Amino acid sequence: MTTTVRPEALHIPQSSLVTETRAATVVWQREMIRFVKDRSRILSSLAQPLLFLFVLGTGLGSLLNSSAGGTVGFTTFLFPGVMAISVLFTAAFAGISIVWDREFGFLREMLVAPVSTASILVGKALGGASVATLQCLVLLALAGLVGVPYDPLMLLAMIGLIFLMGFMITSLGLVLAARVRQVQTAMPLVQLVITPLMFLSGALFPLSGLPTWLTVLTHVNPMTYAVEPLRSVVFDHLDVDAATRARFDPGIVWGSWHVPVSVQILITVASCVILLALAVWRFRRTE
Repeated sequence: MTTTVRPEALHIPQSSLVTETRAATVVWQREMIRFVKDRSRILSSLAQPLLFLFVLGTGLGSLLNSSAGGTVGFTTFLFPGVMAISVLFTAAFAGISIVWDREFGFLREMLVAPVSTASILVGKALGGASVATLQCLVLLALAGLVGVPYDPLMLLAMIGLIFLMGFMITSLGLVLAARVRQVQTAMPLVQLVITPLMFLSGALFPLSGLPTWLTVLTHVNPMTYAVEPLRSVVFDHLDVDAATRARFDPGIVWGSWHVPVSVQILITVASCVILLALAVWRFRRTE
């Protein structure tokens, strides 16, 4: 006598806000675990910004003799830009690291789960932003060495802006990674994109007195609107005269309109939303 066994019905939970939030949290936790366990990554990511700050900053400061009457040193000006560069490289590689997940099959396992692609990518972007922020905490601890005060409100504002910048750049990395299949292709692509973003953001030079063509390029670079609020926060807590502030931190000007910092932050938020939406759209078409 043959006994027929009926297969049990597979229950797939319906998508809900709780389910999507849990999925994003799991992806974020995975990024944090990978970061904590990779100590060599932590040390190597700190080497470049320290070289920019103390070697490049000190060298250019003495070469240009741009201390503006002794009130602001070039390393003080450079400090927010170095923070931005650290975020740029860390967050971009955090976003592009999803290529490793695709190559080893983990990405496909995540995408077949009963959660949306948006939740997975939001978790990835939050993870990249968190990692970039944690790495910058070490640089923030060195602020006093370059003449930046340890003001609690300033530090909190900088942490918030760094996280926002990290989210934007990680989302950009996800956009770049959507069509990339091999790690060997991902690395040159990231370098090709983030290098112009770095040099055209005003992170390494003031935005005042630039030629027209360079002014246009810095104004169309979304990274500029993430760097300038960071520098503005620092200069708000420095004891500098108006002429020095205009030289080192002139802000962003569209024609004759001085763009407020709040508008710059809104542009950065809009860039985060647009890049993340573009990444979700590209991944849905690719996978």
